[in-house]
Amino acid sequence: MKIFSAKQIAEIDAYTIANEPVESVGLMERAADEVCKWLIKTFDAPQNCKIFVGPGNNGGDGLALARLLAKNNYAVEVFVLRIKDQLSPDAEINLARLKKLKTLDLYEMTTVDSMPWLFKDDIVIDAIFGSGLSRPLEGLALDVVTAINASDANVIAIDIPSGLMGEDNSKNNRRGIIKAKYTLSFQFPKLAFLFAENAGFVGEWTVLSIGLHPDIIASKTTPYKILTREFVKSLLMPRKKFDHKGIYGHGLLISGSYGKMGAAILASRASLRSGIGLLTTHIPRLGYQIIQTAVPEAMVSIDRSDIIFTEYPNLSPFKAVAIGPGIDKKQNSFRAMIDLLKEVKVPMVIDADAINIISEHPELKEELPLGSIFTPHIKEFERLVGKSNDAYTRNCMQREFAKTHGVSLVLKGAYTAICGADGSCYFNPTGNPGMATAGSGDVLTGIILSLLSQGYPSHVAAIIGVYLHGLAGDLASLDLGIEALTAGDIVDYLPKAWLHLKK
Repeated sequence: MKIFSAKQIAEIDAYTIANEPVESVGLMERAADEVCKWLIKTFDAPQNCKIFVGPGNNGGDGLALARLLAKNNYAVEVFVLRIKDQLSPDAEINLARLKKLKTLDLYEMTTVDSMPWLFKDDIVIDAIFGSGLSRPLEGLALDVVTAINASDANVIAIDIPSGLMGEDNSKNNRRGIIKAKYTLSFQFPKLAFLFAENAGFVGEWTVLSIGLHPDIIASKTTPYKILTREFVKSLLMPRKKFDHKGIYGHGLLISGSYGKMGAAILASRASLRSGIGLLTTHIPRLGYQIIQTAVPEAMVSIDRSDIIFTEYPNLSPFKAVAIGPGIDKKQNSFRAMIDLLKEVKVPMVIDADAINIISEHPELKEELPLGSIFTPHIKEFERLVGKSNDAYTRNCMQREFAKTHGVSLVLKGAYTAICGADGSCYFNPTGNPGMATAGSGDVLTGIILSLLSQGYPSHVAAIIGVYLHGLAGDLASLDLGIEALTAGDIVDYLPKAWLHLKK
């Protein structure tokens, strides 16, 4: 699913109007009808609906919706904010249509003093401003948004919460943004919906199709997309009857230190559950019995050190290398990593302490093999790339880092962002808060190592790995609950995730 900018969405609207053809007010009616159907399905009539309408086409959507709700026996009150002398042409048409109805109440607001009481059972429809907003709210709009946010009503935003900009909110006044319980976005989600700092404004978002022209959607390019099961499934390579383990690659996992052998176990198990032909796990000497007992399918390479990573085996057998989970940051590990980066010629998965080592020694970034994949959480990202005050700026930094260094950069979290060397950015919809647990990232490292070893291109391996990891967590949470979920459960549910993805 593509994610377009506000400017691009306006161009898609215009193309649809010109080429379907459909009048702009007809497209507005289509949008209002979809919102009305969603409301009827979600809330029983009659309900008290208070609709707040701004001067633009978002307000026109609200006016058209008011008429449709009134015809479906909802108790509707409409409040037109007179921010400007005139409404947009389509909004004026819908206001004229609305005035012909006698089954709803219509009010005009020039000051917040005429703000109605909002009760807990009210449905409040926010149709003040849409995604084309380019500056923070002020005046009457700000006062009304503040009053709505102070209520306990069920707030539903049409297309986007008023005051929230579609992409960059780094200079926005966050006190002047509607806090919606539900956001009903037309045809596409907005980029801003995918950033954690906006979750309190967007609430639960749903995309409603309004039949925008498929030709312009297909032809218009954007770096931003949301993964779907169908897309990820299309990336999978088929397995043939006469294939053998050599076909599916040999991967090297460098993981574990004294007290952190669990990381090596989790990553190894995840790799073996994701289709790799052969896995060698390199560990400190004291972890030998642990890994051989816990993961008998893995071959073991033993470090000369009892407790940390200080060396690596001959690299010639391996199609991919993963390093980081649980290795610690001791000086000997740093020296070994310098040597590894100079010698390795295959794609790498760089996670956890390996990221931290590179962050402390930024000159190592110049030694990275092309096609490598970084998998930081947000704190590791800040050490590696730099800090930012907002998620949009952080995403821009993430994309720039990936392009500059020819790598894929996976920023873990809700809607994990996967940025590639080509400038693309995919957001992952799978996963849940139960996966915010120790070892979850080690599992992801093992999955991606497995996919790289099988010959998947780096960015494809990152996409499939992230989606599958989240899907396994989702399936586990359905049976086990969110609170009880552990990283080992994610590994245990990988077989079900693979079956679900491929069905």
